[in-house]
Amino acid sequence: MATSQEVVLVTGCSNGGIGFALCEEYARQGCKVYATARRLQSMDAFTAPNIEKLSLDVSKEDNVHEVVQTIIEKEGRIDVLVNNAGVLCVGPVIEVPMDVIERTYDTNVFSIIRMCKAVIPHMAARKSGTIVNISSIGALIPTPWAGIYGSTKAAVQSLSDVLYMECKPHDISVLVVTTGGIRSKLSDNQAAAFPGLPEGSLYKRYLTDIVARIHASQTSDATPAEAYARQVVRRSLRKKVPREIVLGAKVTLYRVLLWLPRAVTLSLFWYFFTKNARRSS
Repeated sequence: MATSQEVVLVTGCSNGGIGFALCEEYARQGCKVYATARRLQSMDAFTAPNIEKLSLDVSKEDNVHEVVQTIIEKEGRIDVLVNNAGVLCVGPVIEVPMDVIERTYDTNVFSIIRMCKAVIPHMAARKSGTIVNISSIGALIPTPWAGIYGSTKAAVQSLSDVLYMECKPHDISVLVVTTGGIRSKLSDNQAAAFPGLPEGSLYKRYLTDIVARIHASQTSDATPAEAYARQVVRRSLRKKVPREIVLGAKVTLYRVLLWLPRAVTLSLFWYFFTKNARRSS
């Protein structure tokens, strides 16, 4: 049965994260929100009556289709899909285990394709809808120790640009949110899961810098997730949705750095992200 509310599906909505804040803000704007995560227990802090929780593993195609079909059958449509599910991956490129790299791409990139394959045909049938992809400023300029993560977000930027073009004939808007430093639990979760460096690592002397990179987004100027969510939700619900918005700490710095010769920027980043190793040498 169709409803008059905007129906919003958000992935990656565990307590304390960006997805959680987005769900709460969409709910405040009167939307019917479907919050998803692998474990329902990880979303137990929601209290708004217009937020419904569903278990979703974005790496499993059958589960994706099951969740989308459940919402379509109940609501008649999905107006906004927010592809927020993502994981941080830190470590030297050649020393991150392949299974970790594959899981990172599965969560950060392939899940967006799975979700869009499941949702866009329903939006196209109605000639209406909005796709919101959460990306990172790490897609624009990569940093040492986060090459895998940055490359997944660069893929998100590229996919979003192509979807923006390919969805035009069906009157579907595609918004990519290039995200700077946002206060959330993402870094804490990565730090808890970080296995350290392998025995015989070529980068043993940089271990302190690698660990520091995990927390690089959680500086004193990091934007609160709630403030970030207000901006994303407001713009994604506009009649004319923008193609891209850039939000969060350090975004102005990145804009300036993009004007410099690439080799200069990369040299500056190497210097900054290896400062602990230099101090201890």
